[in-house]
Amino acid sequence: MAGIYIHPTAIVDEGAQIGEDSRIWHWVHICAGARIGARCSFGQNVFVGNDVVIGNNVRVQNNVSIYDAVTLEDDVFCGPSMVFTNVNNPRSAVSRKKEYRRTHVRRGASIGANATIVCGHEIGEYAFVGAGAVVTKDVPAYALVVGTPARRIGWMCRCGVRLSDALGEVTCPECGARYQVSDTSCEPK
Repeated sequence: MAGIYIHPTAIVDEGAQIGEDSRIWHWVHICAGARIGARCSFGQNVFVGNDVVIGNNVRVQNNVSIYDAVTLEDDVFCGPSMVFTNVNNPRSAVSRKKEYRRTHVRRGASIGANATIVCGHEIGEYAFVGAGAVVTKDVPAYALVVGTPARRIGWMCRCGVRLSDALGEVTCPECGARYQVSDTSCEPK
């Protein structure tokens, strides 16, 4: 495992696949079936389940649990203490492992601190889920969502800057990228 740093307190089960130059910090547990790309970072007290796929250059901050049935594509950011679920109607006395709902977080998306992603949904590429939001439905690409339940309040550039609320052609004030924006979508030009 070239260039991988695993802190002495971390547990990486035999069979886990971890890409080059990844960093696994204090008290992390990565289960045997996890597949993790290159240049990833897992902060203190992170859990990664067996049926989890994580792309390259993913940043998972402290106290995040990535349970079975979650996929994170390249360049995803998971803020401190954000939450993924995998069962829609959990009960302690009822096993529902056969009912896990898949969650897919597309390339470049960011999920803010203490946000909750209810299972069975897709977070679109470069979407931005605000801190504390509760996602209960799919989030479109480039959308900025906040609140409980999360609702779209705007659009975000790939570089992480909020775009103007205008419709039609919109230019990012920070990086100059151009987008075609409607009431329901934002697409790079």
